[in-house]
Amino acid sequence: MSLAEFAAKNGLKRVGQRPPLISYVVEAWQRRVFAWTMASFANQASNARNRLGRWWMVLTPAVQGATYGLIFGLILGLENRPENYIAFLFIGVFLYGFMAGSVTSGATAITGNAGLVKSLSFPRVLLPVSTTIQQMIDLLPQVGMMLLTVLLTGNPLSWKFFLLIPALLLLVLFGTGMAMFAARVTVQFTDVTKLIPFALRVVFYSSGIFFSLTKVLAEIPYGIEVMQFNPFYAFIQLVRGILLPNAEYALTPTVWYICAGWALLLPMLGVIFFWKAEERYGRED
Repeated sequence: MSLAEFAAKNGLKRVGQRPPLISYVVEAWQRRVFAWTMASFANQASNARNRLGRWWMVLTPAVQGATYGLIFGLILGLENRPENYIAFLFIGVFLYGFMAGSVTSGATAITGNAGLVKSLSFPRVLLPVSTTIQQMIDLLPQVGMMLLTVLLTGNPLSWKFFLLIPALLLLVLFGTGMAMFAARVTVQFTDVTKLIPFALRVVFYSSGIFFSLTKVLAEIPYGIEVMQFNPFYAFIQLVRGILLPNAEYALTPTVWYICAGWALLLPMLGVIFFWKAEERYGRED
């Protein structure tokens, strides 16, 4: 009789053995408070030593937006600058910051918590989930700043602003899916962490953050139709359509379908992809 057969006969199981997918998801949901608490403490710790504390959650993207606005909006006199440029730019910068942060923080969710992974038994998927929650906590005051900017730049208050709630929920789900994928990939291929900043920079310059992609691709057949499936661009356009009255950002069922598709499909695939390697996390080999 082999050791595996002997263990099975006596009701023993391997330490760290991967549970069935459904059991794994249920256990992760039961321990969701762990992910929230970890995200809250990580958020507090990241700002504890700064004199302005949590104000940097708003100041950092605001300064970035002002910098891009100065360079691309004034100094270069960008021809593709759209109407409501300040609000347009701030929406793009704030939302891009959340999505990029979900990838970069998710990439170190496992590798940056190696001691925790080795010493405690819990569904490891809670770690990338907690990093997304931390990004969400950072995003909330930025949403307030975003709304204030929209109103101060002369845009009217509208009932469509309530649609921001489901839009942000979809955004958080999408960010969670990206964090799961990034967490597993960087465990198996650590060199990927060196490439992520370059990939995100390409996404930044191709997602219409500080220029109108519609105008740039106006003479390229099917260009904008293809770019609509870029999730970074789609989510930014969705929120711009909610907050800005311009016809260029008009809400369409298509943009909702694309965002909902990314928000539902990516987390489901992300959980399966992450769960498949559950037994590898924390191992040195």
